[in-house]
Amino acid sequence: MDGTVLVADDDRTIRTVLTQALTRAGCRVHATGSIQTLMKWVEEGRGDVVISDVVMPDGNGLEALPRILKLRPDLPVIVISAQNTIMTAIQAAEADAFDYLPKPFDLPELMKRTARALERKRVRPAEPVSPPPQTGRDVDDLPLVGHSPAMQELYRLVARVLNVDLPVLITGESGVGKSLIARALHDFSDRGSAPFIVASPDDLSHPDAVSTLLSRARDGVILFDGIQDLDDVAQGRLARVLDAVTDNNTRVLSISQGDLGHAAADGRFRSDLYYRLAGIVIPVPPLRDRIEDIVGLAEHFLSRAAQDGLPKRHLPEEAAAILRAYPWPGNVRELENLISRLAVTGVDDNISASEVEVALGAAGGHAVSAPSGSGVVRQEMADGRLADTIAQHLQRYFDLHGGALPPTGLYQRILREMELPLIEIALDATGGNQARCADLLGINRNTLRKKITELGIEVTRRRKLM
Repeated sequence: MDGTVLVADDDRTIRTVLTQALTRAGCRVHATGSIQTLMKWVEEGRGDVVISDVVMPDGNGLEALPRILKLRPDLPVIVISAQNTIMTAIQAAEADAFDYLPKPFDLPELMKRTARALERKRVRPAEPVSPPPQTGRDVDDLPLVGHSPAMQELYRLVARVLNVDLPVLITGESGVGKSLIARALHDFSDRGSAPFIVASPDDLSHPDAVSTLLSRARDGVILFDGIQDLDDVAQGRLARVLDAVTDNNTRVLSISQGDLGHAAADGRFRSDLYYRLAGIVIPVPPLRDRIEDIVGLAEHFLSRAAQDGLPKRHLPEEAAAILRAYPWPGNVRELENLISRLAVTGVDDNISASEVEVALGAAGGHAVSAPSGSGVVRQEMADGRLADTIAQHLQRYFDLHGGALPPTGLYQRILREMELPLIEIALDATGGNQARCADLLGINRNTLRKKITELGIEVTRRRKLM
């Protein structure tokens, strides 16, 4: 490589590593921990490429980007940031950064992109560069969390296609966050203030439905959700209407659970419609492919629960190890539901490993084992779960009514049927000693006596009233 690289990062170690690596590659390097110093160098005409962090003690690299490009339109800027959210990627793209890499970055990859920037110095029109448009939404408002390589690649892809007038097909398993990606493509694009219309397969049953929906979404975005569930008639109708659209006034987004390309190749989905919808395909990774994001997601959901007025709970490593070992068939949605339950039902500030194990079992979890050395005992949760047994009995009870609903008051009836054997077995286990039984159950002794009377529990010689 040949050229001068300006490096701005408040981390001395990063400055040292980049200076050594770029110098060995043949570059001249000026490194600083100050945005003001970087701007002085840019004004003086120094540098062929800029590598800049975002958050600096005296400024923000993203906010400085429009000023840099106004002064030097042909100067490529590579943004590196520890604030590696989708908003950082979007803001970097909107500010016209040459490239964006999250921290911790892969040094060979950064060197490769720096070489590319030196080789392809852009010739830009010498006109003022506008700052990124204000979306009206804060970074923390966007519920897309993840620092894993898979999510960083997703963020970069979303940022690149944000304002591209091509149809987008978003694919992935149930619960991975496909709807959030679609919402981001609308809210953070130039169409953010225009209509956002969501259409399900049921909404497309009427012959004029597609035309009506497209009219409502004019100049905005229409999202066809569950596109894989469209029947042959609806597929044909949608294909014909989309073929008749000759302008770019409305952007078309689609969501598919599963690989729609395979379905088209197998004849289970119209290939002509597939190619109309899949101008750009955005696959959203399942949670099991980004295990390193689980703790961050869990902490995000716990913080949100605290903002809603629930006690702030914390996730120690022992509990986090259980979460990381679980396969998450329900993906992020399943994790969110689990954390919500733990936020509501917990007593202590810290979530225990046993709490997580019980919650996963109640949710129908699979066998979970913590990594070796974590101190967490292997817990087999696949067989014999109480929740499964209860669910089977409840389902049979509903089935007995032949599609009709059971009589009202079901909640109290079920509680009574659960309390009765619980108290009877606890009394047997404690030899009829009500004080010990109440302590075992964690209830007041007077409450236990009241329950015995209400439930009609017969006091035998083993269960003597104390």
